[in-house]
Amino acid sequence: MKPLRGRFKKEVEKSVEKYTSSIHFDKRLYRQDIAGSIAHAVMLAKQGIISDEEADTIVGALSAIREEIELSSFPMRDDLEDIHMNIEARLVEKVGEVGRKLHTARSRNDQVALDVRLYVKEAISDIIESLVGLQEALLELAEANKKEVVPGYTHLQRAQPVLLAHHLLAYFEMLQRDRERFGDCLKRADVMPLGSGALAGVPYPIDREFLAKELGFARTSENSIDAVSDRDFVIEFQAAASITMMHLSRLAEELVVWSSAEFAFVELDDAYTTGSSLMPQKKNPDVAELARGKTGRVYGNLLAILTVMKGLPLSYNRDFQEDKEGLFDSVDTVVATLEVFAGMVRTARVRGDKTRRAAEEDYMLATDVADYLVKKGVPFREAHGIVGRLAQHAIDSGKSLRELDIEQYRRFSPHFDKDVYSITIDSALKARSAVGGTAPEQVRKQLAKARKAIERARQRG
Repeated sequence: MKPLRGRFKKEVEKSVEKYTSSIHFDKRLYRQDIAGSIAHAVMLAKQGIISDEEADTIVGALSAIREEIELSSFPMRDDLEDIHMNIEARLVEKVGEVGRKLHTARSRNDQVALDVRLYVKEAISDIIESLVGLQEALLELAEANKKEVVPGYTHLQRAQPVLLAHHLLAYFEMLQRDRERFGDCLKRADVMPLGSGALAGVPYPIDREFLAKELGFARTSENSIDAVSDRDFVIEFQAAASITMMHLSRLAEELVVWSSAEFAFVELDDAYTTGSSLMPQKKNPDVAELARGKTGRVYGNLLAILTVMKGLPLSYNRDFQEDKEGLFDSVDTVVATLEVFAGMVRTARVRGDKTRRAAEEDYMLATDVADYLVKKGVPFREAHGIVGRLAQHAIDSGKSLRELDIEQYRRFSPHFDKDVYSITIDSALKARSAVGGTAPEQVRKQLAKARKAIERARQRG
């Protein structure tokens, strides 16, 4: 008779066995499961529930099992459902009846909850490190091109000139919020559920605070029912992952557009592009395009876990088995995307001549001309209308604003004088000197602040 079949008269159908098995994906939790089991065995001995000798035997065998798994010599069995039962069965094979004592004062429900929390904590640490890596790449590109000017866009229409460094630092800020968001998620994941049993707690004198300390948790769960049925931290992780991928998808879109012949603002390195199966001249931004596509699968993982949880009564339900595949997929997708983006950004070449030329076109200094009139005492709304009509006149004349003579300016307002020609790209940039603006001095401060943020992150890491 297989494990957990004591009260049954029949063996489970093969189709059911296959349908309920999760070993093909939850085997990646082996490190967390063994770490939890070792801590549990040590605690049981400390509390006199098993002997020190029994604990030593169990711990030694679990360490050997971990090595077997890492050397790919572990006999993984699909018929044992999951990684937890596989490890327990192998333990009993190695040490006999002593191995069966490990599950004293523990349920698979709190065991699984523990493993997933340990995994999420590690995943958050890896993702935060990768976020810092991409931030650093963006900062390096910004610092290397801090004098370059690009058109700023609204509605994907050229709007006002900005420094490229200022534009790149916008993504730095997005990733900073992502780091904070994952760090906040960590607070909810950093709760130790072991000792909750199946749902009601356990009737043994266990030491949960000891377990929390051994396993590196900040605190223990307060309610045993909630502890085994809570997956809020997984949902929160998936939400944070989705927002991060949304940010990466926005950056990806700009790299796709900016690397096109129509823009030619950047050239992506050969190592981060691919060719066409038909057209030999092509250089396709496939990495960026894939990131846009992979964003959708992470969104799907968030929706999946929300849907799994929405109708579940307390406490544990087998539906929870569906929390892991999407979680693993999101972790793999986010980490891989962050890492490949860091390399792609670091090796991108900015075409400063193209970006500045684009910033000088399409009447992008019109707002500065309106501000010029405001400084002459014209109300902004009135100045806005004047310059709108002036710009339309220039368009109809096939001229830039600088190509209009002063008499043409004065047809629209007597406040115009020859000093209107002092309005340039550089003066427009310099004028945006409020904190957070694109003025060179402000951008220098932003770069310095970003560099310090990276240094602090590296020191903490």
